[in-house]
Amino acid sequence: MDTYSFLRELADSWVLLILTCIFLGVIGWAFRPGSRDLHDDAAAVPFRHDEAAPQRQSGPEGARRDV
Repeated sequence: MDTYSFLRELADSWVLLILTCIFLGVIGWAFRPGSRDLHDDAAAVPFRHDEAAPQRQSGPEGARRDV
């Protein structure tokens, strides 16, 4: 058996099985019970130090503009 055929057979069987198990493990780890607080905290990082949005005022023609 030449090298290409061996590696092709290996990739088609065992490597596919290993990568499927890794994928399912990562999905299971991300959706495990109790991880919601960690994910919510990570999602709020970009907004952690934001201040209130600037107030808007109407211009003389009634158009809104930023202050």
